[in-house]
Amino acid sequence: MANSNILICDDEEGIRESLKLVLGDHYNLVAVDSGAMALEVLSHSPETKVMLLDIKMPKTSGLDTLQEIKKKYPHLKIIMVTGYKSVETAAEAARLGACGYIVKPFKSQEILETVKKNLG
Repeated sequence: MANSNILICDDEEGIRESLKLVLGDHYNLVAVDSGAMALEVLSHSPETKVMLLDIKMPKTSGLDTLQEIKKKYPHLKIIMVTGYKSVETAAEAARLGACGYIVKPFKSQEILETVKKNLG
């Protein structure tokens, strides 16, 4: 699992930096701030294994991005990250193909365990 490629997509720089601090020693990371950029990165990085995707983003929501990515990359494991804990949103994310759901503020151990489980 070491050196597995992880894509982080969150419009908040602080969250991207936090995730880099937690995951940077264990994985190769690419961080972007929009769904469009995530799709661009994935088109050039087919070896990406896991993606951490924010739900609430300007322009295109994380759920819309999730739907688009799952069409093109059905085997990519996508973990939703959100500041809004909602059963409806979690259920919708799962229905669209997300394989995890993490609520901000997250704990480092929770991120590491969720990513590791999805790489396994």
